[in-house]
Amino acid sequence: MPSRIAVIDGVTQPLEDAKVGVTDRGFLYGDSVFETIRTYGGKPYALGRHLSRLARSAEKVHIPLPLSGEELAREIEEAVVAAGNPESYVRVTITRGSGELGLDPSLAEKPLRVILVTPLVAPAPEAYERGISAVTYRVRRASDATDAAGAKIGNYLVSVLAMRQAKAAGAGEALIVDGDGHVVEGATSNVFFVKGEGLLTPPEDAGILSGITRQTMLDVAKDLGVRVEQRAPVLAELPTFQEAFITSSIRELLPVVRIDETTVGAGVPGPVSKKLLAAFRERTRRDLA
Repeated sequence: MPSRIAVIDGVTQPLEDAKVGVTDRGFLYGDSVFETIRTYGGKPYALGRHLSRLARSAEKVHIPLPLSGEELAREIEEAVVAAGNPESYVRVTITRGSGELGLDPSLAEKPLRVILVTPLVAPAPEAYERGISAVTYRVRRASDATDAAGAKIGNYLVSVLAMRQAKAAGAGEALIVDGDGHVVEGATSNVFFVKGEGLLTPPEDAGILSGITRQTMLDVAKDLGVRVEQRAPVLAELPTFQEAFITSSIRELLPVVRIDETTVGAGVPGPVSKKLLAAFRERTRRDLA
């Protein structure tokens, strides 16, 4: 039977019963960092890399982690076992904690940690076979030009609004366009384009979230001898690409066949995307063997 649980500061309970206080700064201000992890074969994939990124995000926004990486990893693994799902979606959130109302971070008493585990709901096979459409969404993100740039922070309002626009257009993702007109990432993903024999993907210094799946895809491309250029393209370049795809922990590699009114390549998932997805899935199986 699928199980949905929450572990709040080490206490496990059904997700439906879980509660966080209304003075928690994650609720009040989005003052938190988080990670999204999926399992393969019931095991959290790339857990060490996810927790390293969580630590980097926390350091950027000056939230002290309440547990060591080893302790948090053990708590996550135990939560996955307790949930007992064939495959699980895991979200780990660290907030600055609760305290008196006010923006001053020193008002928080101690960080709060929350681990949510639910059954994994991956995209349908048809999404990989046919691809998805995307819209572009021009915006300045909350963390741009701040010390938090590149951190996975709880303030996801930009992504929420971007996905609202995508849904209204019947699209599966929104591609964020920065103030200079460059396509930098997806609302909840990293983005890659195929031109000629190589890949193009925005670099970390464009203020993107450095995705765990993005890095794995770069490793896979290197293994396959696929050249990668790290550069953020402008909107006018989109019609020149033969393929496009997004990457994320839950969706792996998902082909994009239409962006706004532009058909990408032949309008179907292309050979480079298919080759990379197959190699990525083989790598995950090998890594957890």
